[in-house]
Amino acid sequence: MSGRFAARLVVRITAADVGQRISLRRRLPTGEYSDVVGVLESWSGETLTVRRRTGELVEVPESIMVAAKVVPPTPPPHRRPGPPQD
Repeated sequence: MSGRFAARLVVRITAADVGQRISLRRRLPTGEYSDVVGVLESWSGETLTVRRRTGELVEVPESIMVAAKVVPPTPPPHRRPGPPQD
């Protein structure tokens, strides 16, 4: 067995997934890949708009999207236990 790993890049989202949290991989002009994770705000024309956890809106041309899927909602933050209650 080879030591190389080959991933299959598949787009598994549609415009019907607007409002869902997604993970999207895009190919940059440099040839590198970059991921965007957030809520799919819109998919109009040939542009997707994703709102990241920080509130930043990222526009992704459909033509550079190489993989995407719906992912579960962000889990709530972990709370540290407080001092013991008497």
